[in-house]
Amino acid sequence: MFSYLLLGISLIGTLASTVFLAMALLAARRHAILLQAARQRHSENAQPPVSVLKPVHGMEPRLRENLESFFQQDYPDYELLFCARSSNDAALQLVREISSTYPAVKVRILTTGEPPCPNAKVYSLATMVTAAQHEILVISDSDVWVQPNYLREVVPPLLDKMIGVVTCLYRGLPVGGLWARLEALGMSVEMTSGVLIADMLEGMKFALGPTMATRKHVIEKIGGITQLGDYCSDDYVLGNMADAAGYKNVISEHVIDHVVLNRSWSKSWGHQVRWMKSTRYSRPKGHFGSGLTFAMPFGLLGLIAGIALGRPLLGFALLSWAIANRVIQTLVIGYGIVRDPRALLWFWLYPLRDLLGFVFWAASYAGDIIDWRGEEYRLEFGGKMRRVNTEGALKQSSGK
Repeated sequence: MFSYLLLGISLIGTLASTVFLAMALLAARRHAILLQAARQRHSENAQPPVSVLKPVHGMEPRLRENLESFFQQDYPDYELLFCARSSNDAALQLVREISSTYPAVKVRILTTGEPPCPNAKVYSLATMVTAAQHEILVISDSDVWVQPNYLREVVPPLLDKMIGVVTCLYRGLPVGGLWARLEALGMSVEMTSGVLIADMLEGMKFALGPTMATRKHVIEKIGGITQLGDYCSDDYVLGNMADAAGYKNVISEHVIDHVVLNRSWSKSWGHQVRWMKSTRYSRPKGHFGSGLTFAMPFGLLGLIAGIALGRPLLGFALLSWAIANRVIQTLVIGYGIVRDPRALLWFWLYPLRDLLGFVFWAASYAGDIIDWRGEEYRLEFGGKMRRVNTEGALKQSSGK
């Protein structure tokens, strides 16, 4: 009886993951058509001045290459604003060094001191938004690398006043061994698939952190950037608020390289479970349903049930389809959409990444505490977070 139950769960999961694959393929085709139309529509557009906002915090692998790619933009008029907590931050020292070799690029360096809100990035952004000279703002994380045509491709949609936020898909760029490579594949394939399907079904009601291009007017209309300071997924909330304010969010044609720094299993585990927990608290219903989008757990379950029921061919068929399902997804999404060469080379690894993704998803339901840059935070439904050590300090000071 138990074996039949396992087989039933396997068949339901296999069907669900097959539907997910079909939707990802449809969404990929739709995305390609929309991008082609957008290229034709924006080909002759003007190139207004832009302020690029780059919050930084300490040194990290490939930081020089990542930051330097923003100094090399083929764009007529832009400024770069960098912000950290203190003026002696190692990342700011590197910015000064790079800036000296690009004297034609306008650069400003700002500091904030210790942030009063849990999300230090948002506190830095608030400082830079106030200091920015231009109406169009391009917000970008420090761990991304972009091509010289980045601004030329990201900015044009914002000439339409109905566009609130322009964001970018990204492919994972691993720095390290197997675990970084698997995490990077997840970015290129799993993340991209989910974003494209969400855009197809309900439109872009969120943004992606590696790039959030918007206008000062949009920031003002949603009540200012500082209100994002209590949220872990500030990118999701910014896009969500812009959508609620009546704007339309769109995906740029530019694809970003997102550096994956987690070289060990423990670091990769911590980063991905933290991201999954953030999604769980920001979008609880969607996150719960995403458990059925994985294929490999149900394929393995089918294999176990098939063998237990004396029907090994059925079991191997379910596992084989799960593997084929994920390989197709890797090639079409990872290579076909975000042009990740590693997806073409390492497609055979993605079934393992899919299985691990399910493990991370399951682990996201174990507790509400995350570690972010060495500090612990407690997540709340809606996506807000509170410093755990701050809560403890407050209780101690009040004698509780």
